[in-house]
Amino acid sequence: MTLIEPSWDAARICAAELGKPGPTELIALENCVDRVLAIDAKSLIDLPTYETSAMDGYVVAGIGPWQIIGEVKAGQPFKEQLQSGQALGIVTGAVIPDGAFGVIRWEDARVEGALLHGSTSARKDFRASGEEAKSDEILINRGTNLNPAMVGLLAAAGHDQIEVFVKPKVALLLLGDEIQLSGLPKDGLVRDSLGPQLPGWLERLGCEVSHIQYVSDQLELTIAAIDMASKNFDLVVTTGGTADGPRDFLHKAIRELHGELKVDKVAVRPGHPQLLAMVTGKPLIGLPGNPQSAVVALMTLGQPLLDTYFGRALRELPLISSDDQFQAQPGFTRLVLGTLRHGRFSMGQYLGSAMLRSLAHAEGFAICTNPPTPLRWLGLPS
Repeated sequence: MTLIEPSWDAARICAAELGKPGPTELIALENCVDRVLAIDAKSLIDLPTYETSAMDGYVVAGIGPWQIIGEVKAGQPFKEQLQSGQALGIVTGAVIPDGAFGVIRWEDARVEGALLHGSTSARKDFRASGEEAKSDEILINRGTNLNPAMVGLLAAAGHDQIEVFVKPKVALLLLGDEIQLSGLPKDGLVRDSLGPQLPGWLERLGCEVSHIQYVSDQLELTIAAIDMASKNFDLVVTTGGTADGPRDFLHKAIRELHGELKVDKVAVRPGHPQLLAMVTGKPLIGLPGNPQSAVVALMTLGQPLLDTYFGRALRELPLISSDDQFQAQPGFTRLVLGTLRHGRFSMGQYLGSAMLRSLAHAEGFAICTNPPTPLRWLGLPS
């Protein structure tokens, strides 16, 4: 069944339901930054594994003053039990020896020869084993895009490899005869802005753009390009040709290839003439040719579909407020580019569907509906 001009929210639900969880692979931890976690990653050990000192200073046993008998270095534990009246110099992260009472920080210590004076309390500046995490505790949830700090946490928790989702391979087909690929536009052509930017958006959504092809406005060429792409890649993304003009061949090409149209146009501005289809068992997202409309369509249909691929639920969009005045036309959702500071939205200045200036400086979209509902926020991938 094809959804004809569904609401923006209904289109997103359809895209999420059309997606399927992707395959996974086990890769070395050092290669995991910006990859999507395919499991709930657990700690393999207590963090920290040992009881350690939280400060540089002296670890003491019993009541002072204390005789300094040596030092404890990180990675070189004291093998014997510390006896009452004894002290050891200790550095941050070194293992607390058996029998220890507390730590006296360097700045609080007074040393006379080998005799230490100062005060502490029971287990002062001890960092307990398992204080940060217990063995088998979930540290990072499935579907999380891993940042460098998360990779460091997984290393500290004992992992050498981790299971992530395989990046879906995308074919990007840019349809149209009006595109000029370089230099200053002339003779009625327009400089291509989607070819340079869409791979970046797709990569930020977790994809690998494996094929980019410019296709002239001819039905046979459009059919051939989509046929090849759907047979060789995980996702096909097209630009242009989504409307019903005499040179818009995308609908015809999908029919010729016995594809199944899932969403045909969405009640949203900008980005109304977008579509979602299945061709040769692969999803195809048809983006409008105008730059801002194309990004709206990618976030409308592409993000939910890819969230399902990466094991995520459909996103709940947070509520925001704004002092700016804008509205959607009746029966439509409007996506308004702008920035968000402390939950308050500021609208961009250049909001035409073909305009790039506000898109270049925006952080996301305010989601405005008519009939009115509370304003929501959809952040752009970063």
